[in-house]
Amino acid sequence: MPTAMNEVRDLPSYNDSTISAFDNAMKQFDAAAEVLNLTTDQVAVIKEPRRVTEVKLPIRMDNGSIQVFKAYRVQHNIARGPAKGGVRFHQDVNLDEVKALAFWMTYKCAVVNVPFGGGKGGVIVEPSKLSKGELERLARRYFAEMMDLFGPDKDVPAPDVGTNPQIMSWFMDTYSMHHGEFTPAVVTGKPIELGGSEGRTEATAQGLMYTVEEAVKHLGMDLKKCAVAVQGFGNVGSYSAKLFHKAGSKIVAISDVSGAYRNEKGIDIPKIFDYLKDHKTLEGVDKAMGLTKMKNAMELLELPVDILVPAALENQITKKNADKIKAKLIAEGANGPITTDADNTLNQKGTFVIPDILCNAGGVTVSYLEWVQNRMGYYWRDERIQEDLSRIMKQSFQAVLETSKQYKVDMRVAAFIVSIQRVTRASEMRGLYA
Repeated sequence: MPTAMNEVRDLPSYNDSTISAFDNAMKQFDAAAEVLNLTTDQVAVIKEPRRVTEVKLPIRMDNGSIQVFKAYRVQHNIARGPAKGGVRFHQDVNLDEVKALAFWMTYKCAVVNVPFGGGKGGVIVEPSKLSKGELERLARRYFAEMMDLFGPDKDVPAPDVGTNPQIMSWFMDTYSMHHGEFTPAVVTGKPIELGGSEGRTEATAQGLMYTVEEAVKHLGMDLKKCAVAVQGFGNVGSYSAKLFHKAGSKIVAISDVSGAYRNEKGIDIPKIFDYLKDHKTLEGVDKAMGLTKMKNAMELLELPVDILVPAALENQITKKNADKIKAKLIAEGANGPITTDADNTLNQKGTFVIPDILCNAGGVTVSYLEWVQNRMGYYWRDERIQEDLSRIMKQSFQAVLETSKQYKVDMRVAAFIVSIQRVTRASEMRGLYA
């Protein structure tokens, strides 16, 4: 059951914060750029963010005092379309992280070939400590301060860690009030009642599942015989576990901020969803459902499973633990969960990784479909959404797999090759306005 604040349960405190997310993203880019022999001019146009905005948001709190929050919006590239990317409300937000996430969004959109560029936003705040009124004032102030950046053809935000459809509603209403017209296409991830799309809530996990289905066929595996561990139990992790359970896989371990829990015989995921209806986290689920709470939550990553789904935050698999990973297939539900050094170790071990910019692109794909529906004023049933999502994700997986074979590189480098080529072509066709 997803939490009220989107993906809050995806926030373990044990990520390796010593590794720069942006530096890791740049290394991923460089590996693909080297294979493509990009020129210095080509790299200059598409590697670094085009615009970085930082603002201070003074908010009157319920007790009458004024508190100032620091906030960011980064537009990485808009050669292929409006900037697209979520807004994160979390106490550990920093500019380096937002720049990395905007970078990944550019290439995530390109690898699944939806006409968006990359953007990302964030506010340094612990949303659980705000009242609903304080949260609304913060959300509206953020959007108002960034009003010149946003627009259906300029920059289209979405939910991320710590934000949800309600906050998207406040964003949309703030923009609409300023412009004197109802403008649902300015954000995605909205409630159905305000122009949201069917299938959006579970879209990222469903897209992940479509790529996993293609990967297991390629690897000669059988989903019904696979043991799976899922790190992070927010929106992506919880729905991924639900979909794997539905497919007949055995979920042997799950985790969230409260810790990691395992059962080698399999965890009843529908009962976990029932448990979460009355609890904010998985805390206590071991006693309630007979699971074993692991002493070290990081040990979940090292379990002898067939499929591992890191769906928490970045930098979870590093050079410190990569050699201990036993999974045959890793499906990156989170952004940047594996560092470049760890990638090298996993490649040497023969671990098949579905990279984040492909694996978790289901969310932005359905966001694109929501944006299209908003522009038309006509809304599709879930069957149409799933048909399009399945087609886009599976075609994209096959395109990356073929590129991997063609260039004799791993799937991450192949995904960047596909996406960098698309962004480069768009940039060169547009040229430079002098």
